[in-house]
Amino acid sequence: MEWIPLTSEEQLAEINELSTHQPVAIFKHSTRCSISGMVKSRLARETLPANVVFYYLDLIQYRNLSNRIAEDYRITHESPQLLLIRDGKCVYHESHTAISLANMEENLTI
Repeated sequence: MEWIPLTSEEQLAEINELSTHQPVAIFKHSTRCSISGMVKSRLARETLPANVVFYYLDLIQYRNLSNRIAEDYRITHESPQLLLIRDGKCVYHESHTAISLANMEENLTI
C-alpha cells in the first residue's frame, strides 16, 4: 500500500484542492492501539481503488493535526479512522473494525 504521510496542516489545503479532482482517503492510525494495527495490516493487504489518493496520519505523533481534521471535516475523532474526502468535504468515515475499503468504495460515486 502506498501511503502519503500526512504531517502538516498545509497538506489539508492540498487535500481539499486535490479532492475536487479525485477522491482522497485519510487513514488515522494510533501506533499504540492493537485494533489500529490490525486494521492497518488488513488495509495493506487489500487492493486499493486506483482513483483514490491515500494519506496516512500517525495521530500519536501529530495529535494536533488529527484534532484539526476532526474540526475541519466536522466529525468526531476516533482511532483508527478512515475518511473519504470529496470536494473538500468528508463524505464517508468509519472507525475501528468497521473500516473497510469495500464500504468506502460504495461512497466513491455518491
